[in-house]
Order: sequence, then structure tokens, then C-alpha cells
Amino acid sequence: MKFTPENALTVRLPEGQDLPLVCDSPHSGVEYPDDFASSLPLWQLRAGEDTHVDALWRDAPAHGATLIAARFPRSYIDPNRELGDLDPELLGGPWPEPLAPGEKTRLGYGLIWRQIGKGLPIYARKLAVDEVQARIEHCWKPYHAALGAAVEGAHARFGAVWHLNLHSMPNNAFERLGLTRSDQLADFVLGDRDGTTCEPALLDVIEACLRGHGYSVARNDPYKGVALIGRIGRPAERRHSLQIEIRRPIYMDEVTREPNAGFEPLRTCLNETLAAVAAHVRRSL
Repeated sequence: MKFTPENALTVRLPEGQDLPLVCDSPHSGVEYPDDFASSLPLWQLRAGEDTHVDALWRDAPAHGATLIAARFPRSYIDPNRELGDLDPELLGGPWPEPLAPGEKTRLGYGLIWRQIGKGLPIYARKLAVDEVQARIEHCWKPYHAALGAAVEGAHARFGAVWHLNLHSMPNNAFERLGLTRSDQLADFVLGDRDGTTCEPALLDVIEACLRGHGYSVARNDPYKGVALIGRIGRPAERRHSLQIEIRRPIYMDEVTREPNAGFEPLRTCLNETLAAVAAHVRRSL
């Protein structure tokens, strides 16, 4: 398929009472475009997906939330990166604007991914500048436009907005991040960039629900949140943005990408979590 600004994402609007609650899943896209031209087989590329995250949170509109999800894969272009977070070594020519590659790019997971995992480079070629620019125009910009419209529209109507940035994480997250750890990765990681992107009460509500269903929860360890919550979260302006990571083996097989027996219990938990968040939003208006 060929991505255009019209088919790069899905937007589901609130059902019933509209709340200033916006949920987005930037990495659950599973539609691989014909022009990807990766050197890896599809089964290896899919290891980069937050597979099924949009389905796990699909009840969000029933609780008054807007739900936005990318259809393109994050390894094609990552909407949770800033445009300057690009590796110049991937390019076959000079980029027309200044670049500011960060830590994620150094690890191979910048705006355009260099690898799926250690020793698994995605490309055996350089990418043309116009090729990357087309991905930005057809995928990154439409995603940000839709998310920005939902967030700004909610804030304009209600004077406040709550944003949940939805992800999943591999079981070997510590290794992928270059961390040597002996402890167990939590089932959930709530990231607010060390308390800077949302009110503490939102984390408290969500953590209580998750722990009540028997899941373990960590805060900002090892994921604190990246570009999207950093851009949206300004608590002093009543703009609250939180990243939520789910450990993949609790709901799916990481090799086949198929849901496992934990999928429906987790979806039930997340539905109750959404109800608690919606109630918190209503109390806070």
C-alpha cells in the first residue's frame, strides 16, 4: 500500500459524553508500505511493533475519549520522535535542515529506525532524502496534526486536557536500552518525565487500578516518555500527559505476535482503568 495523509492513521471520536481525554497509540501500526524496502523479513520487522495496543485500549471512546492510532509501523517512521532526531548516517545525501540526533538515535531507534535490535540492521542501503521527506509528509505530519487538533480542541472547550500516550515494551527492554539490570521489568511503566508532564493524581489513579488487578507497576523506570508527552505535557496550563508502557508477554507471544491468554483479562483491567480515569477527569473539571 501507499500511505497518504488521508490513510496514515485512524481517529475514533468520543461516544456519549465528550471528555477532554485523548488517547494515542503511535506504534501499533501493522501496515507495511511497499516502499519500505527493508533488508529484513517481515517477521523480524514486526518485533518493533506495539502490536495490539490500540485493540487493548479500544474501549476508550466509550468513556468519552478520543482514540488515535497510527496505521504505519514505527520502524518506517516514528511519530514519537522530533524531526531533528534523525541519523545522518542513514541518508544518501545532505539533510536540508539542522539535525539534533539524540540518545534514541544513538541506540538505533530515532525518527527513522536504523535497526530492530542489536545486529539486525533494517537497511542494506542509504535512504534518499526525498524518501524520508515523503514519510514525514505522509505519516509523521498527519499524525501530529490529528493529535494536536484533538488535544488543542479539548483544551479550548474544557480549559484542561488529559493525554494518555499508549505503548508496549519488549521483555528485554533493559537490554535494548543498554542497561545491565538484575531486577524484573515491571508489567507497566508509567512515564511522566520525572514528574514534569502531568499531575501526580493521574498516576495514582492508574497505578491503583493496575495493582488492583495484580499487575506490577514502575514509574519512569526504564521509560520516562519521549517527544509526544514532552511536547503536550504542561501541568501548569492544565495539560496533563502520561506515557503508559505494557510488558508484551502479559498479553501476547512476542515471536508470533498473537494474543495470549492474558489479553482479555488485561483488556478488562484497562477498561476499568479508563473508567477510573474518566471519573477523575470529571471530578477535576
